[in-house]
Amino acid sequence: MMWLLSALVTTLCFGTNNTIFKWSSGQGLSKINIQLFFYLIAFGITSGYAVIIGSLHINLITIVLGALIGILNANGNIQMTRAFEKGPASLTAPLIAANAIVPIIGAGLIFHERISSFQWIGIIFMLSSAMVIQYTPNAKSNHQYFHWIIRIIMAILSFGILGILMKTTSFLDIDSLHILIAMYGGGSIYLLISSLLGKEKINAKEVKVGSMVGIISILGYSCYFFAIQNGISSIVFPVVSLNCLIVVLSGCYIYKEKLKVYQFMGIVSALLGVVLTKL
Repeated sequence: MMWLLSALVTTLCFGTNNTIFKWSSGQGLSKINIQLFFYLIAFGITSGYAVIIGSLHINLITIVLGALIGILNANGNIQMTRAFEKGPASLTAPLIAANAIVPIIGAGLIFHERISSFQWIGIIFMLSSAMVIQYTPNAKSNHQYFHWIIRIIMAILSFGILGILMKTTSFLDIDSLHILIAMYGGGSIYLLISSLLGKEKINAKEVKVGSMVGIISILGYSCYFFAIQNGISSIVFPVVSLNCLIVVLSGCYIYKEKLKVYQFMGIVSALLGVVLTKL
């Protein structure tokens, strides 16, 4: 079950990075610039490692798929941030968390993955938990419905299609290191253009935070690809979606936020879901 352990490590890494993004918002740091430097640092490390071991042999299909994954991930994060600015946080996070259903359906229809009834129940538990844990009924926000719903749809599509493309790279047996290089390279170009168009000013703190996020991201995505290549994608995706659990728990520790009863029940449900997927 190393693939399931790898998926859990991915959850921890993504949750840690999302916690850092949450913290950076309170510091007035640009999420685009932080992502830009995390992509640049990650691209430098992965490509440098490939050169050192003599494994830098990337073909066109790898470049295209990897770049698309990088762009979709960066765009998904940007759209999610802007959705929080346009609509109620109480609905935004749970709705976007449901994006995992897109690659799950894709894995079944396109790649003909078969999972047991117990595993389906576990998947439902995990997806439901990811939505419940993030629900904040008293959250206040200026609700600009049309722009808000567009941002949510774009975020869901970005993260959902990203999952299907990751499964495609596994199906085509493409080396995960090469995909990571193309992913971080393509994402860097996309974010650089976004930063220039948005006239984002860069400061030293964004460079430091972005570098740290980049290193964590390499570990997270390396485990993510391993999990997809060696496990059941329909289970991996909902497990990774539980990274919100890390954000909630870190909020309790760092910001002294109190864990609500329904969030505690969501955590119990999530753990139950992970157990059921192993049956």
